[in-house]
Amino acid sequence: MRARGIRDLIFWGLCALAFVLIVAPAMSVIISVFHQAAPAFGWSLFTKPTHGDHGGLSNAIVGTLLLLLGVLVVAGTIGVAAGIYLAEFAGPRLGGILRFFSEVLAGMPSIVIGYVGYIALVVEFHWGYSLLAGLLALSVLVLPYVVKTTEVALRQVPTTLREASAGLGLPRGRTVARILLPPAIPGIVSGLIVALAISTGETAPLLFTAGFLDGHNPGLNLFHHQVPYLTYVTFTDTSLPGQSAHQLAAAAGAVTLIILIVLIALGRVVAGRARKQTERMSL
Repeated sequence: MRARGIRDLIFWGLCALAFVLIVAPAMSVIISVFHQAAPAFGWSLFTKPTHGDHGGLSNAIVGTLLLLLGVLVVAGTIGVAAGIYLAEFAGPRLGGILRFFSEVLAGMPSIVIGYVGYIALVVEFHWGYSLLAGLLALSVLVLPYVVKTTEVALRQVPTTLREASAGLGLPRGRTVARILLPPAIPGIVSGLIVALAISTGETAPLLFTAGFLDGHNPGLNLFHHQVPYLTYVTFTDTSLPGQSAHQLAAAAGAVTLIILIVLIALGRVVAGRARKQTERMSL
């Protein structure tokens, strides 16, 4: 019993050490960013647009939120539909081919996707630097994650539910929509949150497709209008001389982290409610 207690203590000690090794770097980054951004925080940061290396971040915040909304609509719709098809309808051969190309796309460098988006959307389609070109480039970048998480979430639903639905004579489409999707929603929402988090922190695809709009807030112009976004401010102002530029870059990074935290919290709330609803359905 004494040896077992010692082994148990060693195990929990290693678990605590692993937890510290994960949390400590993340907390150090968060604390450092917010410490550097503290002098720039104020009401004007959220109400005034960026003007060079000074001003606020209202235009970049609005542009980032517009890009995230577009990614949620485009990548969410296509990715969830593709994941449902791979999990429930695709045959072994076609499913294997689609999964292979999805994995290839997941390993594609973001700057390559941005360059292809620049050639295809900005130049060939004559869209210019625009909101639509930027959100499509981001959607292509995160699409494999949504597809994979949706497929995995559906495959984790017990097979007995499919068999029971087939025994009742329900069509395949209704089985997926009414029986299989509700318990898979937490996993699907997690995939969407990961996709939005990746989109929030990306810069390279947007440099080639969205450009940057300085001076005023963007509108819902899909073509030929550049879009401001937070990561551009962090990317450019960090390399500029002057304390104000560095403080604005840190403030943009801090606001980006705040958006990520809100997305994660919102995703947990939605997944938790979906899980409770599924539990009530099982009762």
